[in-house]
Amino acid sequence: MAERRTLDDSQLLELVQRETFRYFWEGAHPQSALALDRCPRQEDGTESPAATGGSGFGALAILVACERGWVSRQDALTRFDRMLDCLEQAPRYHGIYPHFMRGDTGATVPFGPLDDGGDLVETSFLLMGLLAVRAYFDSPDFAEARLRERITRLWEDAEWDWHLQPGRNALTWHWSPRHGFALDLEIRGWNEALITYVLAAGSPRHAIAPEAYSEGWATGPAFLNGRRFQDIELPLGPDWGGPLFFAHFSFCGLDPRGLADCFADYWQQNVNHTRINYAWCVRNPHGYRGYGPSCWGLSASDTPGGYAAHAPDDDRGVITPAAAVSSLAYAPREAMAALRYFYFGLGEWIFGRFGFVDGFSEQSNWYAEHFVAINQGPTVVMIENHRSGFLWSLFMRIPEVQTGLRRLGFRSPHLP
Repeated sequence: MAERRTLDDSQLLELVQRETFRYFWEGAHPQSALALDRCPRQEDGTESPAATGGSGFGALAILVACERGWVSRQDALTRFDRMLDCLEQAPRYHGIYPHFMRGDTGATVPFGPLDDGGDLVETSFLLMGLLAVRAYFDSPDFAEARLRERITRLWEDAEWDWHLQPGRNALTWHWSPRHGFALDLEIRGWNEALITYVLAAGSPRHAIAPEAYSEGWATGPAFLNGRRFQDIELPLGPDWGGPLFFAHFSFCGLDPRGLADCFADYWQQNVNHTRINYAWCVRNPHGYRGYGPSCWGLSASDTPGGYAAHAPDDDRGVITPAAAVSSLAYAPREAMAALRYFYFGLGEWIFGRFGFVDGFSEQSNWYAEHFVAINQGPTVVMIENHRSGFLWSLFMRIPEVQTGLRRLGFRSPHLP
């Protein structure tokens, strides 16, 4: 890495984005081109199932690559057609995809004993990406028009209202043809699933009533907060803010700048959440080796012995590179300092063929051996939103997204 230490910030961002994008181009399933849930650092990882949400983030990353000229528009179009070939034949459950599927046939891969059907939140990440693809390929050309039609059919088939159980006022996360709503996990905020309610409210055929948002999502036990952590007010969410992916996943498409409703200003929410996470790592109350102003970021990632949603109240000494890097828009100086340290200081151990590995711990001298789709995708996308606002601008002009936001009472500069 020494020969690259002269890279300025823009050059380094371009390098990291482009290398991370390769996860979704070279590392995708060889038949369907869907994003694999994870890829090992050294060799092919086609034994991994395809990830529904990861494929949505990957679709957004491919749009970045197309816009920046890393791949041609025609090659991107061909890639999306391959993805849709699989998605159209894959089992759906009232129009909703499972968390995982086989990358060759689309067959459902159970996520757990009761989770062998539709996953509403993962499907919302997928459709966020596909709707952006539909908006980007806007030519009257036959191939692009056909792509838009295929995406629209999948989007309109999603039965968001099926996931409102009778007598309930919040969406339910999972449904299985064998177990029904046995998992019984309601989608109540604050977490990563704001986009789920926006799309559900904007659906042209299966929309939910706005009351599901105000009386369901917004009444979660960890929704309103208002307390101070590290002397920073946290408008929404669990104490200390939770893992940083809360500020990234829905906001790969939703532009938080000026986005507000009766509950919060979502730019301030995400900025303050990021500042709390950063300040915790700088204070480093557990004394973990490596933590500091240039090494911070707690979010969900691999950890020694498994996987965990790292956060200040569950800090195991593991840094998730995507947590800081995907926060560039919210804390540009602090995130850029982390990116430079991750790449130049630790790159020999944590930077590989598809960008940064999923997590590391200097305290334990441990570095993850995998890249994971749901962190690689937001890394590419949120860097781009910081650099150009491209995906925020594209996604926020989608008519159904604007309909969903209006129906839920949001205000945004993107809403005419």
